[in-house]
Amino acid sequence: MDVGELLNYQPDRGTKRLQEEDGDEDQDNMKGNGTDAVFQQVEPVDESSVKKMILTFEKRSYKNQELRIKFPDNPEKFMEAELDLNDILQEMHVIATMPDLYHLLVELNAIHSLLGLLSHENSDILYYSELTDIDTLHESEEGAEVLIDALVSGQIVALLVQNMERLDEQVKEEADGVHNTLSIIENIAEFKPGLCAEAAQQGLMQWLLKRLKAKLPFDSNKLYCSEILAILLQNNDVNRELLGELDGIDVLLQQLSVFKRHNPATPEEQEMMENLFDALCSCLMLGANRDRFLRGEGLQLMNLMLREKKMSRASALKVLDHAMIGQEGSDNCHKFVDILGLRTIFPLFMKTPKRMKKVGISDKEHEEHVCSVIASMLRNLKAQQRTRLLNKFTENDCEKVDRLLELHFKYLEAVQLADKRIEGEKHDMVRRGEILDDGMEDEFYIRRLDAGLFVLQQLCYIIVEISSAGIPQLHQRVHQILNMRGGSTKVVRHILREYAENIGVDKTEDFKENERRRIMELLENF
Repeated sequence: MDVGELLNYQPDRGTKRLQEEDGDEDQDNMKGNGTDAVFQQVEPVDESSVKKMILTFEKRSYKNQELRIKFPDNPEKFMEAELDLNDILQEMHVIATMPDLYHLLVELNAIHSLLGLLSHENSDILYYSELTDIDTLHESEEGAEVLIDALVSGQIVALLVQNMERLDEQVKEEADGVHNTLSIIENIAEFKPGLCAEAAQQGLMQWLLKRLKAKLPFDSNKLYCSEILAILLQNNDVNRELLGELDGIDVLLQQLSVFKRHNPATPEEQEMMENLFDALCSCLMLGANRDRFLRGEGLQLMNLMLREKKMSRASALKVLDHAMIGQEGSDNCHKFVDILGLRTIFPLFMKTPKRMKKVGISDKEHEEHVCSVIASMLRNLKAQQRTRLLNKFTENDCEKVDRLLELHFKYLEAVQLADKRIEGEKHDMVRRGEILDDGMEDEFYIRRLDAGLFVLQQLCYIIVEISSAGIPQLHQRVHQILNMRGGSTKVVRHILREYAENIGVDKTEDFKENERRRIMELLENF
């Protein structure tokens, strides 16, 4: 619920009745006065008239508050002040269409009064979110930024959360109030993502987790909560840490466990499921949450989802990838082998399921996650678990090595086609006298990754790892197939060297250096 909603303030039923009576009188008066009455009501709305409105609102708001404090148990005493306040709020509704004048709300100190109405005890007050409508905000970003900053500084999110706490979602009007409130929060987060951490700290994260856990039938509000949660966690380690501290990993796992053996009943429920999976993947970007995921038996749940072949399978694979990648994924990699996860992941490696396309996952996405999981295990596993993984590649006359090289040539061809197109574009740019700057080079590299370069890099890493593992059978089979298919170890080396040079910018320098050293050592033994 936001300031814009306050402009649609509605008094209680008694007040509404009185308004209707007053309205009837007004209509009669207008009939008597003819069209002149209509023209008298139309005044140009400019900076001066908006200032008058705001100042009138401030006076009436103060008077209303004063009478409510003085006569808390006698609504009749402040009924007239309530009506006056409602009238000016209705007039101020026009400000929501003029974002270039939002700064006046801040300069004339109206924000405090508007926020004060959020805690109004009249449960029939309905709020709408015109003021923070994202399209309106973008019409005048300067004015909008002043307003949003003032609202957040005034603890709007904390007030909105308090307001939602007292609403009973079993009552339709109050459930709509929760939905409108969430729309304001979404607008603020979309307009100014930097405020997400502050919003979460103002009690929003805790409320969202509580609402997701609530034993209520699935509805649009639960879907909206999952969406807001996913937004709060995007690229935000502060919020990821906060969610972990609030036992949010367990909440996400509990909510997702329903989809272990059952598909979502509706497209909306499927959307909520995907939002929760996205939130979980986002949280796993933080090392501390990997441990929480492990302790919460997240691996066991994902493993079961992969085996059950329901809609959740594709997203469970993505979560598994996030949980096991990098040095922080080491414990999860070892545990995955312990819970017999190799029996689950390798059938998915050997054959890409046709059903994946039905849930909107491409073959490339599926193969990328499977290869990344296997590459992570080869990086992280030690001792017995590593031996068990390598032995998988020797089973059934090294069929998994055959599949590995089949995928290698598939993605090598795709990347070579992309490279050819890019080289053609570069040639045209040079011919036109255009300069190839770093920005263009980065764009070309991203296009190559999209074409399948990342999957190819993971495949090459797996090829080099198993060839250098000291198992002659694997070494011979890799080189035999490369020779048969006209492949080259030089190509594999080149791809891995390029990968080492472009290790993610989000990684620490120590990690990058260790990873480069490890890759170079592997290439020496290849």
